[in-house]
Amino acid sequence: MYILLALIAACALGIGVHYLLPHRDLRGVVVVPAMATAASAIVYTVMQWAGVGQDSGWLWLASIVGAVALAGVAGFALTASRHRSDAAKRAALGI
Repeated sequence: MYILLALIAACALGIGVHYLLPHRDLRGVVVVPAMATAASAIVYTVMQWAGVGQDSGWLWLASIVGAVALAGVAGFALTASRHRSDAAKRAALGI
């Protein structure tokens, strides 16, 4: 049940990261929060299987802050890739 706390926190912080990153019009609204939530679920599950207890601060730090940071980096890379792709297509079309 505690995994839900980590997932909700990661999703909420992912929403904030979406609005902090530039060029948010080039990606969907739920891309960054969805990546943060998925990464949080994966990190939490792997750390639980590795034997890290629910009372450990490292579990919560890694599953929330680490997942949000990972989603922020991935969202920034996705946006930069989309920006380069759009610029290349505009240059090819002569716009």
